[in-house]
Amino acid sequence: MSLMEVAHISKSFGGLKAVDDISFDIAPRTITGLIGPNGAGKSSLFNCLSGFDSFDEGSVTLDGQDLPCGKQRVFLEAGIARTFQNTSLFDDMTVLENIIVALSSGKGADFISAVFKRFSTRNADDENKEAARLLLSKFSLDGIEDKDCGSLGAGQRRLVEVVRACAMRPKVVLLDEPAAGLNATETSHLMEVVKRICDMDMSVIVVEHDIRLIMGISDDVICMDHGAKIAQGPPHIIQKDEAVIEAYLGRAHNSVL
Repeated sequence: MSLMEVAHISKSFGGLKAVDDISFDIAPRTITGLIGPNGAGKSSLFNCLSGFDSFDEGSVTLDGQDLPCGKQRVFLEAGIARTFQNTSLFDDMTVLENIIVALSSGKGADFISAVFKRFSTRNADDENKEAARLLLSKFSLDGIEDKDCGSLGAGQRRLVEVVRACAMRPKVVLLDEPAAGLNATETSHLMEVVKRICDMDMSVIVVEHDIRLIMGISDDVICMDHGAKIAQGPPHIIQKDEAVIEAYLGRAHNSVL
């Protein structure tokens, strides 16, 4: 059973084909890793999947709904949320307030109610505040809820942005280089956070240069090179795939994977 179907997506910039006939399916409650060397087309594909860029050919279907390319708002309303390589938090607001904004922008409060089986009944503002606290607690971030986002370190900012995306009640969360700039401890925490997303009835697509992170959390891994999909499969298969090894190193060698 597929939650999201990506069929024959192609995207060109001038004479350069950045995405070349990419197809794959996303199952419910799974993590899909998207890897490839620099210039492989990962970011271009990511922008197509989130509605930020239009694509020249192909289709994206979510839960049976065909999504019009380049319509970011439609993608979001259908249930696709994303993070960015450069975090985009409201720095003059607290962590809790950032999550409340996301909850207020959609059906997040109802979603968190279903996840945690409990909910405040006082009023809408209190309901969102309680739901935001519960969500931060779910991801072990309740200790920083009153801090201004502008005062957070890189690792905490990344984590808050991931949680904020989840608060928008998506069906699929797209994570764009979430481990960039993180140390080993922060990366380990991030891996646990990403795994917990699936426990909340969401699927994840993550594009990341940290191969160990991808291999440690993914159910399925897609490797791109020169705009095309060159391999797809579970991590233990991708690690041994000759085309993947060749794309990264240019010769048969296993150390990078």
